[in-house]
Parts: sequence; structure tokens; C-alpha cells
Amino acid sequence: MRVLFKSGQYRWFLNQYNPLKDERSQIIQWYVTGTDIDEQKRTEEQLRNENLVLREEIDRSSMFEEIVGSSKPVRQVLKQLEKVAPSDSTVLILGETGTGKELIARAMHRRSKRASRAFVRVNCAAIPQSLIASELFGHEKGAFTGALQRRAGRFEAADGGTLFLDEIGDLPMETQIALLRVLQEREFERVGSNHPISVNVRLIAATNRDLQAAVAAGTFREDLFYRLNVFPIAVPPLRERAEDISLLVEYFVGRFAKGAGKHIRHIGKHTLQQIKAYHWPGNIRELQNVVERAVILSETDTFDVDESWLKRESGDSPRPHEGLSALEAREVEMIEGALAETHGRIAGPSGAAAKLGIPRQTLESKIKRLGIDKYGQKRSTST
Repeated sequence: MRVLFKSGQYRWFLNQYNPLKDERSQIIQWYVTGTDIDEQKRTEEQLRNENLVLREEIDRSSMFEEIVGSSKPVRQVLKQLEKVAPSDSTVLILGETGTGKELIARAMHRRSKRASRAFVRVNCAAIPQSLIASELFGHEKGAFTGALQRRAGRFEAADGGTLFLDEIGDLPMETQIALLRVLQEREFERVGSNHPISVNVRLIAATNRDLQAAVAAGTFREDLFYRLNVFPIAVPPLRERAEDISLLVEYFVGRFAKGAGKHIRHIGKHTLQQIKAYHWPGNIRELQNVVERAVILSETDTFDVDESWLKRESGDSPRPHEGLSALEAREVEMIEGALAETHGRIAGPSGAAAKLGIPRQTLESKIKRLGIDKYGQKRSTST
């Protein structure tokens, strides 16, 4: 049985009842022995959580089996990874969608002292905002409609291991506050409970958003940002590591050909040139999908890609915010959106600065530095 004490704390007890009988075998009294088994129950629950996570990870195919690439940007990321992996420091992985942020997080876990414990992944953007707190921290029975039984959250499942929060920029504000408390105090409360639970978790977060711009816009807490940004790692987009494309294509062709039972011995020279010239807005995930599709359709021992697949985003035409980093481009989008809504007005209570939650001087400085036309014209791509 689970007993609630006056302090608000729950503990598990095993009660054993033994009857005392008279000479006619009639029960005249019961003796009860209570044993505190709370520690045992916690251990059993942690094992169940880790097994659940393991089954989920086995079922969900990973984007990569290993990090492929030898370009300077990749070597720089791996150098940072090797330095921070053995520590328990919080890491913030930044990069566009499809660059392999989860791969970096998994590599970091494997090289840490927590490698023998669970690696728990949560995609914050894929969970309804009303359920994200329950997913992270768990809930008590009856905490909300549909909470039919007590459930442990992902923090408990990752106790002793690593928790990877992907797309952390999508966390609602109230969950940001709770996450900040976990980072500061190493404890949390389940939804529907006021009993604090202590955890020992190494946190790795990732986002494709500009969190500094989100802080300026008031959608992300500044104190949480600084707690997460202890050791930032920027994962380069594929277009900035073009020299790795040949290796990646060869790797993916071999991987998918083996899975499809095909023997592909050559990669067409023209195909490789086209692949290298493509801008890859979807980054490595898009490259993986293109190669897999081409392997499935292949009828010879030479790998070729349909030219039409690579035409939509290729070419030398100027791209929006060309020359800016992904984070700066996101900041430009937010500022341009605010300026459009305020018809170019910067100052005043209804101006863009107030809407973004930053001082007027700061906004004017950003507009000048980023080359934004405050009256709604697109940023110039000239240098």
C-alpha cells in the first residue's frame, strides 16, 4: 500500500497479516507487520521506465548510425563534443532542422560517465502544450481528466542518465518555469502533487530557433536561456560542409542498398555534381531521404538521382537572408514581422520595440546591423 504522511510525502509499505486462532480455530485477533519498501519500489519503477525508454528507442529508427564527415566544421564540433562530454554541464545544441542535433546529443551521452544509464529523448514540439508538463514530470492519479493512474515522467526515467529536450524553443512559459527549477534545485513535483522528487539528470537541449530573439520577444525566459546556454554547440548546415557530401552519399548508398538487397557499385559523376550543387534546405535528413528513394528506384549497379528532385531549391538565385547565420535569419524574420504589424513604427507603446519587448535603441541597432528596411522591404543581399 502507498501511505500519505502528514508531511505530504508518500511511501510504499508491505503489510503482512497473520491471524491468531483459538483452540476451535476461530480467529480472535490479527497481527500486522508493516515493512517500508519505498526504496525497492522506486528501484523497480526506475527499471520499468528505463526498459520502456529502451523499447521506444529500439522501435524508433535513428537518423544515423555514426557521425560521417571530415570537414573543418565537423572536426570543430567533434572537438567541442569530446571536451564537454565527460562533464555534467548542460549543453545547448543549435542548428537548422535536419543537421543531426540528436546525433550529437547521443554521441555526447555515449562518451559521458552516464553512458551505462538511460538516454531519454523528448520532442517538445510534438507534444500538446497541455500535456508537456505531465510528459516531463509525470502526474498523480486524478491530477487531470484522463489521468487514470499515477505515471512517472521523463525526468524520472532519465534519473542517473541523460535527458535530451529537442525543440526546446517550443516549451510553453509555465513549463519553462518548472524546468528552470529542476536546473536550479535538481528537484520537481509531479502534476497534482506537492511532494518534491530529487533527480540526478544531465540535460542536453536543442533548438533550430534563435532563443536570444525569443527572449527579446518575451516568448522565452531569459534566466532559463542562460541556464541552458552553459556550453553551446552550433551544428553547421550541410551547405557549409559541402566537402562531406561525397562521404555522406557513399555512406547512405551503402547503407540503403544493403537494406534493399541491391548491389550498387558506382555513383554517377553527373549525379554527384548535381548533389553537390544543391542547396539542401532540409540538410542531412533531406539528403538521406533522397538517397534512400533513389536506391529503392535503382535498377542498375550505378546510383543516379532524378534531376527533378534537385531543381526546386537549387540554382544561384538570391535566397532570403543570404549571408546570415540561421540564428540571425530567424531574428530578422521576427523583427520584420513586428515592423510589418506596426507599419514601420519603432518607438511608443504600440511600436515594434514594445512588441518585441526590447529597448528602442537596441531595436534600431539591430535594424541597422542586419540591414532591415523598417518599412517592410526585404533585406538587401548585396555586401
